[in-house]
Amino acid sequence: MAEESAPAPAAMPVLCKKDLIHTLSRYLDLHLMFPLLEFLELKESGYSEGEVLSARIALLEPTNMVDYAMEVYAQLHGGTVEDAPKAMETRRDAVLDTLDAQEAETATLREFFADEATIADLQANGKFNPEYLEQHHGISTEMLNGYYKFAKFQYECGDYETAREMLSNYLNLTQSATSTPMGFNALWGKFACEILLKNWENALVEMNNVKVAIEERGCPPLEQLQQRSWLLHWSLFVFFNHQKGRDGIVDFFFQEKYLQAIQTNCPWLLRYLTTAVIINKRRRNVLKDLVRVIQQEQYTYADPITQFVECLYLHFDFEGAQQKLRDCEKVLQSDYFLCNCSENFMEDARLFIFETYCRIHQKIDISMLAHKLAMEPEDAERWIVDLIRGALLDAKIDSQDNHVIMGNTFPSVYQQVIDKTADLTERSAMLASNLKRVLADGDGGAPAQQRRGPRDS
Repeated sequence: MAEESAPAPAAMPVLCKKDLIHTLSRYLDLHLMFPLLEFLELKESGYSEGEVLSARIALLEPTNMVDYAMEVYAQLHGGTVEDAPKAMETRRDAVLDTLDAQEAETATLREFFADEATIADLQANGKFNPEYLEQHHGISTEMLNGYYKFAKFQYECGDYETAREMLSNYLNLTQSATSTPMGFNALWGKFACEILLKNWENALVEMNNVKVAIEERGCPPLEQLQQRSWLLHWSLFVFFNHQKGRDGIVDFFFQEKYLQAIQTNCPWLLRYLTTAVIINKRRRNVLKDLVRVIQQEQYTYADPITQFVECLYLHFDFEGAQQKLRDCEKVLQSDYFLCNCSENFMEDARLFIFETYCRIHQKIDISMLAHKLAMEPEDAERWIVDLIRGALLDAKIDSQDNHVIMGNTFPSVYQQVIDKTADLTERSAMLASNLKRVLADGDGGAPAQQRRGPRDS
């Protein structure tokens, strides 16, 4: 369900380097692309209606949502569903035949999972496992495999609610998310269902389950890199919809293995990490690390959002930062994940410019500052007054000379200690994990890989 990346919509041209939909599509499941296409239809994205509809048909073709594909075809060509190609009708008949066959094949197991009392009793007595059920209830491995395939079939039909329930049953029984490819795929599939159903709390739980499974599978490093890259992209749905997502994305993306995946495989995700850091006042302590990463990757990937940070914190180019800030607003509004952050980003980015400028100057002309913030002088003065009232700024306004007089502020000793030890826990845990792995590899002279048993293919 998550083993093959979604193909980039061939009918949709790349408009400019700021447009990431083609890039993201290589790391998203086909079904996760549909919300992005809906966004393009609603926003002035630069794509015509025909281009979006053609892309939708291309994405629907490998799925079982044939009725939906026929409706889109009729909308694209200005006809009715009856005008759809004969191949679509044949495909729909085949899907219905398969549905009937798999319903009959999995009837026994579906009835078993529907008996909540029996399952609760088996779980309470520690008997809810494949071995016991095969001996006492006649549930074979082949039946479980057929049940998983039917769950995947339901997913491809667009019945995400049923697919999620079936995949939950399968995973609860088999408990094989890390030991078999089918179980691992089921874990990804359940994560996708939660995203498509917009159950963000559950999606966060499933995201963490997938993350743990990736690390525990023991697959080759290159495959792990690819899986981490997938998870980084899928996590965008969670982090930009969950109420605590802004904290989560910063913590997640800055974990060493995942930051390496970003820099190695998908540097364009720096757009989302940068946005999260700027709009998250509680994560300012990672700003130095962000600037370092952006500087390292500036020749690999850059857009107005990362260039805004580069101008401000690497070159102290306030004019350049002001120009990039104007471009940022367009990028944010045209990005599916960031469109709801546009207002917060612009407000906090202006504050970044102001704070940086204030570190260099003690007496600032309001008219000149308004120009650097791309604001009217009256709006800039009102904005500064609000900052002073909100205790975010140690300053006063000289109305006669139309200046802001800055106070002398220095970080407290406590804040300096917090900033310097912010990542100490994570580094200590990583050191302990590496040490444990080294000791395990040296135990008995046998490689840990051999003691774990053969790897999954």
